[in-house]
Order: sequence, then C-alpha cells, then structure tokens
Amino acid sequence: MDAMSLVRLLQLASPALPIGAYSYSQGLEWEVASGNVRDAATAQAWIGDLLMHVQARGEAPVVWRLCSFAQNADWEAYAEWHAWFRASRETSELSSETLQMGGALARLVTDLDLADDAARSMLARCAPVALPGAYAIAARALAVTASDALTAYLWSWLENQVLAALKSVPLGQVAGQRMLLALGAAIPDLVGHAQAADEEDITSFAPGLAIASARHETQYTRLFRS
Repeated sequence: MDAMSLVRLLQLASPALPIGAYSYSQGLEWEVASGNVRDAATAQAWIGDLLMHVQARGEAPVVWRLCSFAQNADWEAYAEWHAWFRASRETSELSSETLQMGGALARLVTDLDLADDAARSMLARCAPVALPGAYAIAARALAVTASDALTAYLWSWLENQVLAALKSVPLGQVAGQRMLLALGAAIPDLVGHAQAADEEDITSFAPGLAIASARHETQYTRLFRS
C-alpha cells in the first residue's frame, strides 16, 4: 500500500467520520443493564462473540463482496447483495442503525464530490442505503482495495464496540486498549475467511444479538440508540 492509499484508508476508518457510529451499541447496553456484561472480561466475551459469529459469518463477507462489486462496476451483483443485507436486519433498531449510518456516509460521499456518475446512480437506485453499501461506494471513490477496506471496516466496528463498553460498563482506558489488542489480532484471519466464504455459508443468524436488540428497544433508560 502506498502512503496516499494508507491515508485514505485511515480516513475511512476514523472515528471522526461523521456518520454517528458512536451512537450505537448493538445490544451491548442491554447486556450491561441485564447484568450479563459487568466487567472487562464479560465485555470482551460479548464483543468477541459478535466479532467471530456475527461479523465474520455475515456482515464481513457481504462488505467484501460489495466492495469488490463496486470496484469492478458489477452493479447488478452489488444491488443484489445490498438488498440481502438490508433484509437481514432482525430488529427495528438494527435496521435504523445501518440505514442512518449508510445515509450519512452516502451524503458525505456526495457532498465531497467523490462518487462518479455510476456510483451516484447506484446510491439512488438502492436508497435507503445501508452502511455496507455506502461504505463500498466510499472505498471505490477513495481507491481503497476491497481487502483493505474490509480490514478498516472490522477495525472501526470493533473500536466503536469497545468505546461503547467503556461508557456503559464502565471501564477504564487501559482495559479498552487490552480488548483492542486481543480482539484486533483476529481481524486479518477474519478478512481472509470473508474472502473465502461461499455464498451458502453467509448467514445473519444471531439470536442472542436479536434478543438483546429487541429488548433494548423498550429499555427504560438508554445512552445508545441500539
């Protein structure tokens, strides 16, 4: 990777990206309220399970496909997998989360005048755009490879989950860095797994996440939107 590609990749993965990722915990806040997550060890177990069994088996292979299809201008395949991902969201919260963040990223790409005519047309065709779909368009616009884009996507997701744990458990900064070191070490293998995954092996089946998200929707007090 050359220096400019690295700079663009860091921009794409940055917490400063104005899409509102910090507003969501993806069920973690409910797990804290219920007592299932109560310290650094249980927070790492919850986040690690989501990384290995939700991201790795479902979202990551879809993100890699969308990035690859966008870069190769295979728009029919892109539209098909984007529709698959939108339909796979199991709760109102999870659907709203990906559409809100996706819409914000799509507007940013448009406002920065990064997308070409084909990409703009696809964003309009797939509206409302889920986060992986908008992310793939952003990666195409910034000339970031599908593999590198997926690495950044998984890291950004992990960082946001750890930040949510720091706020809601709560935990100290050192505990958060320990989690990032431990869980981040798995990301390169997960990227390879996502690239090698067969279509029939991609799944959004995650009942624990769905239950936590559904219960969070009616939680009395909340810091996060999911």
